[in-house]
Amino acid sequence: MTRGNQREIARAKNLKKTQDKGKKADDGLSAAARKERDAQIMQEKQKKALVKKDDPK
Repeated sequence: MTRGNQREIARAKNLKKTQDKGKKADDGLSAAARKERDAQIMQEKQKKALVKKDDPK
């Protein structure tokens, strides 16, 4: 009978894990808009990396 508590804890943990996955997926953008946004973010990161690399300190 002690395993019943473990099962309930595992079920609750699994339920919480599956609920957290759904929050991140939908941001209200189409695939093309998401791709464009991500490309812009990557370009900014690359510019920052180049500036940091070229900056002699």
